[in-house]
Amino acid sequence: MKVYRDDYGIPHLRAGSVLELAHLQGRVTAADRGRQLHIERLRSEGRLASEAGRDELGWDVFARRARLDDTARRCFAGLSDETRAFLEAYADGVRAGGVEWHPWSSLGVFQVHHILFGTFPNKMWRAHVERTLGPEAVAWFAIEGPNGSGSNAWAVPGEIAGDPHRLLELPGVYQQIRLACPEFDVAGLTFPGVPGVQHFGHAGSVAWAITNAMADYQDLYVEDLRTGDAGVEARGATGWEPVITLRETIAVRDAEPVVIDILETARGPIIDGTLSLRTPARVAADLGFDALLPLLRASTVDDVADALSRWVEPVNSVLVADDTGRIVQLTAGRVPVRDDRNKWVPVPAWDRRYAWQPGWAPMARADVPDAVNANDRRPDTEAHGIDFAPPARARRIRTLLDAGVPHALIHMDTSMAADSAEAGRHEAWRSAVARALWERPELKPLFEDCGHDPLFAPWTDPRGRIGNALDGVLAGLGLDPADLADPAAAPAEPWGERHLLYPIQLPGHEVPFPRTPLAGSRDCVLNTSSVTGVSDLCLRGPVARYVWDLADRERSRWVVPFGAVDDPASPHFLDQLPLWAAGSLVPLVTDWDRLELEEQL
Repeated sequence: MKVYRDDYGIPHLRAGSVLELAHLQGRVTAADRGRQLHIERLRSEGRLASEAGRDELGWDVFARRARLDDTARRCFAGLSDETRAFLEAYADGVRAGGVEWHPWSSLGVFQVHHILFGTFPNKMWRAHVERTLGPEAVAWFAIEGPNGSGSNAWAVPGEIAGDPHRLLELPGVYQQIRLACPEFDVAGLTFPGVPGVQHFGHAGSVAWAITNAMADYQDLYVEDLRTGDAGVEARGATGWEPVITLRETIAVRDAEPVVIDILETARGPIIDGTLSLRTPARVAADLGFDALLPLLRASTVDDVADALSRWVEPVNSVLVADDTGRIVQLTAGRVPVRDDRNKWVPVPAWDRRYAWQPGWAPMARADVPDAVNANDRRPDTEAHGIDFAPPARARRIRTLLDAGVPHALIHMDTSMAADSAEAGRHEAWRSAVARALWERPELKPLFEDCGHDPLFAPWTDPRGRIGNALDGVLAGLGLDPADLADPAAAPAEPWGERHLLYPIQLPGHEVPFPRTPLAGSRDCVLNTSSVTGVSDLCLRGPVARYVWDLADRERSRWVVPFGAVDDPASPHFLDQLPLWAAGSLVPLVTDWDRLELEEQL
């Protein structure tokens, strides 16, 4: 087994077999991202407060109530023998690198990154809007409005490019890596803690990329509970049903332990008040990890599509291209078949109309001449959800492609330059308009306590919701923004003076961060999001950029916001940050002779 590095410390791994390679990937990830692995495992087990204190208790309570660790164990038990061995070899490697890890920890960490990535918190918000302002007001806050944000991916014959958007975290949520053995040679981006390459990869003859399909696959049910001689029961469609009840103790650093009750109905675990959460992964005891090895072994677009037919959640839009010039666009994942009302708000658990039907909704798969995906509503996705991004980004990318603009410049396309005083003035004015709306009597009912756990505040805080849907709220109320705030009174300060990168850091491992002005805004291809009226700081944006070249993989490029290593003392902690901020990309070096051999086992 051999470990090579390029100039940015990105690991390139070679081994004699798949299991040796998995072990090596685990060991190298422990060396490069050991702090991150430790924190993410604690998150997946609901034990972060034991080290980070009361600030993380809310997450631990949610993780326990949502039964993330139990779901990870169930999903691991249901994997094929080959996939279980793959995860076991990776776990052995992580432990050899000095980090505590279980074979199912990879499944738990993957859930941590995606459980709040779905749609169920939006249902809490819409129910609050219906209750306080009336059903007609729900449309004011539609995500599919002029200020929607999200990821981008596009494919033309021989090339795929794009940039996934998520919360910006330090260390980064994606790890650049190359995995080579006699069966395959794949370079791509992986979640630290998960073996293989899941969402973005280049296998030489074929490459793939994903964006969120914006599918609705998580349901919330309002449970009616009672306690009697038989214990806790929930009212289902055919009467009262037993509820699984557990009691767990959460250790909290520098504080007394907290005891919580955990309840799970026939729909799913109760996560907040009387709301239960139903997800495909919990129902089927499957996250789709049996796709991991077939994906690594893929050599054609059909191989990738067949591998991802095993995928469960999150539901993804996938672009695949190979060296024959073929491009396939597909949707991968499991979407339940049920009433449309389930997609909007929590529904009563006792009403049989809202039960899941047997089977899953069919997924689209088609050859296309080219494609642009930007979380927008398309024929292949619109049946599966309601929370799509507006079409402007997809149209803009298509226009730039037709004009022959290089991929790296498409990544950075924006009308909000960091040095633009006019952009700064415009956004300062819009923030003033948003804050004026907070005081409008028509919206005051929104500020009543929604009753949900503070963990869900990013989705249920009216201030953020008004800022993110500013134009929709103005139109719904029939207001002229100039009547709420004078555009001429807004300060003409360069946008980048306020629009600064502000990543979320590991609890207990926070470090001083260099001041990094950013261009971009929510409605641009360069989608560096802030919350109008609340903060101009950028917490969400492109967590990677890539250009996969199928004719010559050596011409492929990629970049992440931070670096390959989570140790602040390492030269590779933040070495890609200036490149990422400027829109530059790092070459994907595939010639082993041009890489530095770090270790041979």
